[in-house]
Amino acid sequence: METRNQTGVSKFLLMEVTEDPELQPLLFSLFLSMYLVTILGNLLIILVVITDSNLHTPMYFLLSNLSFTDICLSTTTIPKMLLNIQTQNQSITHTGCLTQVCLVLVFAGEESCLLAIMAYDRYVAICHPLRYTVIINIHLCGLLTLLSLFISIVDALVQSVLVLQLSFCTDVEIPLFFCEVVQVIKLACSDTLINNILIYSATSIFGGIPLSGIIFSYTQIVSSVLRMPAAGRKHKAFSTCGSHLSVVSLFYGTGFGVYISSAFTDSSRITAVASLMYTVVPQMMNPFIYSLRNRDMKGALRKLIGRTPSLV
Repeated sequence: METRNQTGVSKFLLMEVTEDPELQPLLFSLFLSMYLVTILGNLLIILVVITDSNLHTPMYFLLSNLSFTDICLSTTTIPKMLLNIQTQNQSITHTGCLTQVCLVLVFAGEESCLLAIMAYDRYVAICHPLRYTVIINIHLCGLLTLLSLFISIVDALVQSVLVLQLSFCTDVEIPLFFCEVVQVIKLACSDTLINNILIYSATSIFGGIPLSGIIFSYTQIVSSVLRMPAAGRKHKAFSTCGSHLSVVSLFYGTGFGVYISSAFTDSSRITAVASLMYTVVPQMMNPFIYSLRNRDMKGALRKLIGRTPSLV
């Protein structure tokens, strides 16, 4: 019987962002700017929530955790892509690829769960306002956040270990700008049945269940708001949900874009761009959405900026 190495390769090749040398400096500057905006914007959200005592509530506790997750997810993918553009070297080591696969699974799963927890928080606040402080508190939100993180880590480790067992032959070109578990599995020349079953199961857990919870929460919220007699209360209720709905639409919209592009087009370039949108754009836009649409955040930002000169 022929003995075959478990991996068969020591490195993978990621897709080149552009084949035009003249465009490389422009794209490097663009993605670097997007990354810096993502990091600084989300760090500012975390700083504002920490420093303003009025924001020490479950909703803003969850928002700060969402910002931290956005930072981690962006850092998992963008720096390596920037390095590849700068060095014009698309290779990534086998270990580095598996690490990237694991971290993307962890933080993407955590973000999906956080959005569902935030929807539940809004549901209780609007549909059961008198019982809100009894049902929702920072300790419960912290427990749910840790539980979702634990489940995400377990799923990522299991999937990474299963990928580690696969054999890879000569075709090691990943049609994305980063290592993603589905695309890596497609390159395997050994049986991937268990891997695919686990991927579908994880998609149901981290995609289907949170999204179903969000849809249920907002169905109840809309029903409750429409029964409110005062127009002012309706506007206030909808405005508190506007930022979250925008973030949910952006995150799941780009996620479905990845699925549709991979299922209905043969263009690897389109799929790669859709995946990049999924892991870059929502994380960059979240701070703007919450700071521009949220009155409490705008007030806290003004207070923080107003205190800055006195610290110099």
